[in-house]
Amino acid sequence: MNGYDLIVVGAGIVGASCADEATAAGLRVAIVEPGPIGGGATACAMGHLVAMDDDPAELALARYSLQHWEGFAELPEAEFSRCGTLWIARSEAEAAGIAIRVERLNTSGGEAHAVDARALYDLEPALAPGLCGGMLVPREAVIYPPRVALHLVRRAQQRGAQLYLGRSACRLGRATVTLDDGTVLSGPTLVATGCALPDLLPQLPMRPRKGHLLITERYPGLLRHQVLELGYAESAHSREGSSVAFNVQPRPTGQILIGSSRESDVFDSAISPAMLRRMLERAFQFMPMLRELQSVRAWTGLRPATPDGRPYLGAVPDHADVWVAAGHEGLGVTTALGSARLLVDLLMGRAPAIDPSPYAPARVLA
Repeated sequence: MNGYDLIVVGAGIVGASCADEATAAGLRVAIVEPGPIGGGATACAMGHLVAMDDDPAELALARYSLQHWEGFAELPEAEFSRCGTLWIARSEAEAAGIAIRVERLNTSGGEAHAVDARALYDLEPALAPGLCGGMLVPREAVIYPPRVALHLVRRAQQRGAQLYLGRSACRLGRATVTLDDGTVLSGPTLVATGCALPDLLPQLPMRPRKGHLLITERYPGLLRHQVLELGYAESAHSREGSSVAFNVQPRPTGQILIGSSRESDVFDSAISPAMLRRMLERAFQFMPMLRELQSVRAWTGLRPATPDGRPYLGAVPDHADVWVAAGHEGLGVTTALGSARLLVDLLMGRAPAIDPSPYAPARVLA
């Protein structure tokens, strides 16, 4: 039997971050991953590093994590691009809420500015006419998540982590994990498997929220910022069966990434032409010039969502030495580093930098 201080099951961006953080703390770590490193939801993500301000706990975790992402700004593997985030108000009613959002973000330690309609078009001239202003968050960025996940796993390996690539965890025991080839690993276990969490921990509810993305050919300079509608959060937190919101991103390659859509409880990865068309039509309403661009490909991914929208971070009640880091929905990339720091602090008995209680798995089992 192979013994470790921590067995990390899942090597997406969250699991990879946890393995990296644990090895940095001196722990002997095993990483179990059945597919490519960062090959699940991580590979399907936009990679937007963004603070969402509508839930205080979500904002606290994002802000904590974003400060750690600054250390990746010069890392070639990260493809870090500080394009900033521009939020768009489509109506006077949406514009009326900008001041309070600016205050929340600035109070949390970020930097945000209200922009009027004239400034909006100076920032992004290709926007549709008639928009009412917006909010600029200039220091936010985008990264390429799969390469970061691979970098984190390799760094963990350099510190001694053992990678069980191509292996699945099929059973959790008392401080043990049995792999699909019969190998038994011993030690505390962290389950970071996203939508697959119920396979090992069925008592923790998790639902997939399918999303579509499309990427264009290269059009350097056509888009300067990550641009979203102010109604994005409402779409993201909607409990309806499906929703779309305007969300576009300039890639360092000059390509433009177009999102976003959500479909709840859809498990297949097939592209839905109707959903893709609905998402694109939403984007064309805000930026008509997108209609003229040539697309390269479209794809889907499954976001892991908990019932209340907050991730599970912490010990699993009634399961000795079992921990969980999963359920980040659309903010897994943003909050991965902060989640890892929080989790390893809890594991090692250290006081976390932020309150861990909003993310405790016990909240859904009460």
